Amino acid sequence: MFPRQAAAMTNPAPAPGTAPDPAAAAPPSDPRPLMGTAMDVVERLLVLVGPADLDAPTPCEGWDVRDLLGHLVAVTRRVAHIARGGRPADLPTVLESVPGGDWAAAWRAGRADLEAAWADDDLLARTVVHPAGEMPAAVAGTIYVQEFTVHAGDLAVALGRTDLLDEDLARRMLDVSTRFLPASPRGGPVPFGPVVEVPADAPAHVRLAAWLGRTAA
Repeated sequence: MFPRQAAAMTNPAPAPGTAPDPAAAAPPSDPRPLMGTAMDVVERLLVLVGPADLDAPTPCEGWDVRDLLGHLVAVTRRVAHIARGGRPADLPTVLESVPGGDWAAAWRAGRADLEAAWADDDLLARTVVHPAGEMPAAVAGTIYVQEFTVHAGDLAVALGRTDLLDEDLARRMLDVSTRFLPASPRGGPVPFGPVVEVPADAPAHVRLAAWLGRTAA
């Protein structure tokens, strides 16, 4: 299991379209503690999913809860795979099913494998292959923190449990995203839609989704 954050993240996030604080927005040199925190949030939501929830819609266009769970479990496997020198395209982006239909067990197994694959401190200085291309493992890890964080928001909205989200984590990832993901242009090599306008005082998970070109409802 990864170590957790040493301190709460309290830096305020900018509203979409405004400049972030460079100090607050700096990506972590070791993204593993944040990744652990993001996976904690996913897990406390995922264990609440019952059979009646699987067909519920999510903010991910075209995905119901079953699809979202299939993606989250697939991502744990892909993150582990790239740490071992693999390419993300070697593995699917969405799993259609898992043994016994036990998504919580599949998630925990995938998470344990991910944490084992990323346990080597030397990995952070190596280059891995992310869907966006070759990059330092620390950068790829930060991008996956963002992915787990925004999909935790999707699952929380689908379940009506946004109270279980970590808004400090979402705020930190918004800080990073607004620094390194430009507002324009979007599309093509930048696989996100235009920034969605939301109120400046919206919850951080809503503003993070908006910066990534999506709504959180």
